[in-house]
Amino acid sequence: MSRLADQPVAEEGHVLRRDFKFLSSFAFAFAFISPIVALYGIFGLALTTAGPSFWWGFLIVFAGQMLVALVFAMLVSRWPLEGSIYQWSSRLLGPAFGWFAGWAYIWTLVIAMATVALGAAGFIANIAGIEEPSGTDRAWIAFVILLLGTAVNLAGHTVLKVFMIASIVAEVIGSVGLGLWLIIFHRVNDFSVLFEGRAGTGTEVDYLAISGPFLVALAFIGFSFVGFESAGSIAEEVKEPRTNLPKAILFSISFIAVIVMFTSLSIILAIPDLDAVASGEVGDPVYETLTTQLGEGIAVPLEILFVIGFLASFLALQTSASRLIWAAARDGALPAAKVLTRLSRTQRQPVGALLITTIIGTVLFLLSNVATDIYTLMVNFTAGGFYLSFLFPLIGFVVVLARNQWKPGVFSIGRATLPVAVVALIWATLQFINIAWPRAVYEQVYLDWSIIIGTAVIGVVGAAVYRSVRGAIPNVVGVEYRMLDESPVPEVRRR
Repeated sequence: MSRLADQPVAEEGHVLRRDFKFLSSFAFAFAFISPIVALYGIFGLALTTAGPSFWWGFLIVFAGQMLVALVFAMLVSRWPLEGSIYQWSSRLLGPAFGWFAGWAYIWTLVIAMATVALGAAGFIANIAGIEEPSGTDRAWIAFVILLLGTAVNLAGHTVLKVFMIASIVAEVIGSVGLGLWLIIFHRVNDFSVLFEGRAGTGTEVDYLAISGPFLVALAFIGFSFVGFESAGSIAEEVKEPRTNLPKAILFSISFIAVIVMFTSLSIILAIPDLDAVASGEVGDPVYETLTTQLGEGIAVPLEILFVIGFLASFLALQTSASRLIWAAARDGALPAAKVLTRLSRTQRQPVGALLITTIIGTVLFLLSNVATDIYTLMVNFTAGGFYLSFLFPLIGFVVVLARNQWKPGVFSIGRATLPVAVVALIWATLQFINIAWPRAVYEQVYLDWSIIIGTAVIGVVGAAVYRSVRGAIPNVVGVEYRMLDESPVPEVRRR
């Protein structure tokens, strides 16, 4: 049975400006994991691990993630509230379950934000003429990116929307344009290479073993298709969210999948020497292929395109993290809740939450500069952290369906709901295990266990924080909300 509120949150002044429409929410989810970031981040790793045949992994991961996206689209159509995964999990299985979902997602977003900023710093350094930037150089550039990103977020929705939409235009033109040019004028490999492993070396390996090349490549590819859920992170800032957000989630993952798969295919077919890539002689096959086929003159424009993609992704990550922190603090679920729920007067931006992401990001930059292993730990945890966060609402949704307690929202897939939810949960579980599996990759054994170690540390610290705030967290299981002045207001009853 759904319940109504005793005290609407709107009376406390916690209402955001509803300025985003479908295109803006789609652009936000698209920018979160941009095609440029997704492609550049995993292409070289997957190609050297499994050879050109890794490309088929895109289809597998996309199919699994589309099932997850369908579940999230149903959840957001019923509960379009700021904080997405935290809100859905809380309403499905209770405050403790939802709190730990939000805690895992907060740290995933903040750590991903820091790693993306450091990634962008490397390209900016190259554009500025610093050929081999030191850790200190990258940390300082990343810090400037963090400050500028915070300023853009505080400036309000208009600036954010313009940047996001502009980044989509640049990335689509750049990715699709380069892909078409390569596949039409610079294809040197036959399509048959897509069925070759280890770049055609003929190495005999068990591709489906837990440490086999193909499953390792699937773990890398998993990073390419996350971020679609971020449209729900800004749900209370989107007009007609019950209809616009499900479309934004499904369209963004589909659009990104098409672009990433097409661009990857075009680069594979244009690589001059696949064996050189397999042997490790070519450290960056994307950059090497583009500069070889299109000339050295493409280097700077290409790096500028990379920077645009990374900056857009950084902004979306910081925005998502700040909204999630703000939403949790609004429920009293975080320490210093009054500070973290503070909104700017004119733009209604969560100032306190944005500043805390800036502080945490700065600390992570300092740590990465002191110890390179910290940066490796951050990068490794990011992909696993997303799938860990996904598991919370997926588990909650399957449990509620099994109890026959689910009430569909505007978006529904009818009788297919239960089988889709079950397969989505199985997929996310297997992919998390695949990503977190401690394969022997690094000289330092603890780096092979980085996702498991990171999860354990965040869990232990989270348990201590939760104990300090649990008395203030509302019980919102089965609770609906009503629209108040076009702003979704959670209807809660305190325990």
